[in-house]
Amino acid sequence: MGIRFRTIALSLFLSSLLFSLGFSAPDDDGLIRIGLKKLKLDQNNRLAARLDSKEGEALRASIRKYSPRGKAANNAETDIVALKNYMDAQYFGEIGVGTPPQKFTVIFDTGSSNLWVPSAKCYFSVSIDETFGLYEFEDSGRRSAAIQYGSGSISGFVSEDNVEIGDLVVKSQEFIEATSEPSVTFLVAKFDGILGLGFKEISVGNSTPVWYNMVTQGLVKDPVFSFWLNRNVNDEQGGQIVFGGVDPNHYKGQHTYVPVTQKGYWQFEMGDVLIDGKKSGYCNGGCAAIADSGTSLIAGPTTVIAMINHAIGASGVVSKECKSVVQQYGQTIMDLLVAQVKPQKICSKVGLCTFDGTRGVSGGIESVVDENTGRSSGVHDAMCPACEMAVVWMQNQLRQNKTQDHILNYVNELCDRMPNPMGESSVDCDSISYMPSVSFTIGGKIFDLSPKEYILKVGEGAEAQCISGFTGLDIPPPRGPLWILGDIFMGRYHTVFDYGKLRVGFAEAA
Repeated sequence: MGIRFRTIALSLFLSSLLFSLGFSAPDDDGLIRIGLKKLKLDQNNRLAARLDSKEGEALRASIRKYSPRGKAANNAETDIVALKNYMDAQYFGEIGVGTPPQKFTVIFDTGSSNLWVPSAKCYFSVSIDETFGLYEFEDSGRRSAAIQYGSGSISGFVSEDNVEIGDLVVKSQEFIEATSEPSVTFLVAKFDGILGLGFKEISVGNSTPVWYNMVTQGLVKDPVFSFWLNRNVNDEQGGQIVFGGVDPNHYKGQHTYVPVTQKGYWQFEMGDVLIDGKKSGYCNGGCAAIADSGTSLIAGPTTVIAMINHAIGASGVVSKECKSVVQQYGQTIMDLLVAQVKPQKICSKVGLCTFDGTRGVSGGIESVVDENTGRSSGVHDAMCPACEMAVVWMQNQLRQNKTQDHILNYVNELCDRMPNPMGESSVDCDSISYMPSVSFTIGGKIFDLSPKEYILKVGEGAEAQCISGFTGLDIPPPRGPLWILGDIFMGRYHTVFDYGKLRVGFAEAA
C-alpha cells in the first residue's frame, strides 16, 4: 500500500502454556533445530496482563499496529512502536548478545521484525551485566527508540553487536537496547525481549532483522524457517522451530502454500470462514490474514467472532448500539436484502452510513467522505458498524433459508455475545464435546479446528476454566479486514515461512 508501519507487535491474549527453548547444533541435514519445552500457565502473568490492559487499551494498541491510520509518529531520533502485552503462552529461547555474549530469553515472533533486549540501565527488568562492553559506549550519536504498549512505554537506543543463536553467530546485528520498562508485565514475565522474524518493511529504524542477516551471512541451508508446536499437553517436548528448511517428521501430507501478498507481516489472502461446516459469508471475496507466532489466539473481525461466540456458547458483552439497530432497522434491513438491494448500500439507505461507491461489507464499509483524506467514516461512530454487522448476519441466515422471526432473534442474540474487549470469553468446559468445528479456507483448502483445539483450558478439576480461542480485532481498510492466525492455528498446522519464494505453507502437524 506504500505505507511503512512502525509498530512491531500485537496485544497478546490468553493461552494455556508457556514455552522455553533449548537450542541444538545443526544436524547432518543442515537444519538448525530449536527444541521447545512446555511450562504450566502462570496465573501471575494473567493478572499482570489484565493490570496493564487498562480496559482494553492493549487491544486498541494492537489495532494501531495493523492500521495505517494509527501509525505512530516518529522523528529523526525516535521510533515509536507498540509492544505486545505478553500475557501467557509464547516461545521463549535463549540467545547471546554482545562480545563476549550475554544470555537473554527472547520471544520468537513472526509478527514483528526487531530484536529487543534490556539494557544494564533498565529500570524495571532483570538488567544485563554492567560489564557488557557494548553498553560502555556513550549515548551521543546513538539513535533513540521508544516502544509503546498498553499502559506505558519502553525506551532506549539502537545498538549493534554479534548475536548468538544456538551455535550460529550473526555478526554486526542491530538491536534495541531498552533502558526503561515501566510495566508490571515485565516484572513477572518469563522473557527478557523479542526476536522478530517478520519482514524489514516493519522494522523500527529500518534495522536489518536477525533472520535477514542469517540468510545473507550464509548461516542457513535455505531461506526458510518453520514452526512445529506439540499440542500434546502430556508430552515434555513442546515442539521445534527449524531454521534453514523443514523437518519431514513434523507434518503429514503436503503443505498448501499461498503467496505473501504484502511484505511486512507474513500476510496472505484467506477465503471464507466456516462454522460447523457452514460458510459465514464474510470472506467470500477474500480477507487478508497473517501467520503470527507472537499471538496466542486467533483474532478476526468482530462480525465473525460474534457468530463463532454464539455457536460455541461463549460469554460476551452486550452491544446497546447493535440491539438498537436491530430494534429500529432490523425489519427494514431484512426487507432490503430480500429485495436484493446490494448489501454494501443497505446501511446508507437506512441512514446510518453513506456508501462511497467502492467499499462492500466484506471489505469493510466506510461512509461519509472525509474532506481531508477522501475516505469515508460513519455517521454514528457505533451505529454504522453495528448496521454492517447486522447485514452480514442476516445474509448468512437468509442463505440458510431461515424465517424472518428466526433471523431477528438470531441477530439479537449475537448482539448479546459481542467479543469481550478485554480479550477473554469464557465457555462451559462440560460443553466442549458438543461445540462445532471452525474452519478457515486457505489456498482453496479447508483447515479445520476442533473444539479441543480452539478452547484453552486453564487449571484442572473443579477449578478449571475454559476460554474461547477467538477474539475480536477490527482493522479498517485498506489494511483490513485482517485475520491473525496465532498459536492455536499454528499448533494444529505445521507452518512454513518461505522467505526465498515469499510464501507461507500449512500442513497437518504430526
